[in-house]
Amino acid sequence: MNILIINAGSSSVKFGLYRPNGMRSAASGYVERIGLGDTILHYRTDSSHAISKYIQVGSIQESIRAIIELLAAPETGVIRSAAEISAVGHRVVHGGEKMKAATLVTDDVRNAIRSCFELAPLHNPPNLQGIEACSEIFPNLPQVAVFDTAFHGTLPEHAYLYALPYKLYESEKIRRYGFHGTSHMSVSKKAAGAMGKPLENLSMVTCHLGNGCSISAVSGGKSIDTSMGFTPLEGVPMGTRSGDIDPAVGLFLVRQRGYTVEDVDTLLNRESGFLGLSEIGSSDMRDIESAMKKGDPGALRTLRVFTYKVKKYLGAYAFAMGKLDAIVFTGGIGENSSLVRSLICQDLESFGVEIDPSRNCRDVLYENAVKDISCSGKSVRILVVPTDEEMEIAQQVYDVLSGNQC
Repeated sequence: MNILIINAGSSSVKFGLYRPNGMRSAASGYVERIGLGDTILHYRTDSSHAISKYIQVGSIQESIRAIIELLAAPETGVIRSAAEISAVGHRVVHGGEKMKAATLVTDDVRNAIRSCFELAPLHNPPNLQGIEACSEIFPNLPQVAVFDTAFHGTLPEHAYLYALPYKLYESEKIRRYGFHGTSHMSVSKKAAGAMGKPLENLSMVTCHLGNGCSISAVSGGKSIDTSMGFTPLEGVPMGTRSGDIDPAVGLFLVRQRGYTVEDVDTLLNRESGFLGLSEIGSSDMRDIESAMKKGDPGALRTLRVFTYKVKKYLGAYAFAMGKLDAIVFTGGIGENSSLVRSLICQDLESFGVEIDPSRNCRDVLYENAVKDISCSGKSVRILVVPTDEEMEIAQQVYDVLSGNQC
């Protein structure tokens, strides 16, 4: 059985081909700059055969066809033909209240994805395009949608409700949904395995830190709170998103400074976060760290604000769960920035949280390996866990098709 995983974005498609025997990846990669010129397909097999090449494609469907050709190519392929693909799994960012588990794609599921376009305008439309493209390429194959919001379907009412008139929840479904759920689910399972303890017995805070950032409280294997909310804008500062601010800021800019609603939306989603706060012309944490080491005050300011905000969520979620067994770092920043990790956990020794500097060094972290960077004897384990959303999606696809889904 071969399960093709597709994660379609506005100008990119990530993919992986997985086999349920140990749920291993036979091949993976991504297509970037779709429709922008100089489109590149990056491809790697489990035997470490890797290539990157320019391709002539202008759509998600054309990109998926190019991916399949490479998967089945005599020189680089891991299957003999597209006929060996048994099912397709798709990452879908927003499932609203209806989609609380991975599910076979039907017309009703397509409509549910479409109904959330306004809530995730950068993600759900291309996610659906990926589904439609695969429906044309593989008209007879089962397709499964796996929703980022599904893992957070266990949030209790007191965690997902906003203090707005309740009728706005009833009529508009305005509430906290949460995102990055597939990643939080994946790393919490891996963390429990590394600790040698049942996930059901653990309380951990999982920190998915990248260009988009979210923090989750995972108690007994279930999400009980998470930093992103109605949209992915809420929470800690991110690459270009502001994260938590006083809602009156937007009203002030509209009323007093002549901003339009679109201006405010652009400001908060595309011009804020690391980019706006640092003023170094980049939203990449690697550039910010480099600038900070050169003495740039904006870069230092950004690091201080970001790590402080993450630390506040750590404390809030530890108290919300009543105990804390582990802190888990994942995502591009969480996995690769020893500086960010050390700043977040700084001065928390009295709470049983302390990083071992030698374990935290980047050169001792290995790809796809869980790394314990906490000091020995401390009550809270600090783990760096590489996220593998595609593998988690593949597992959920297999569970849906085999009837093993909880």
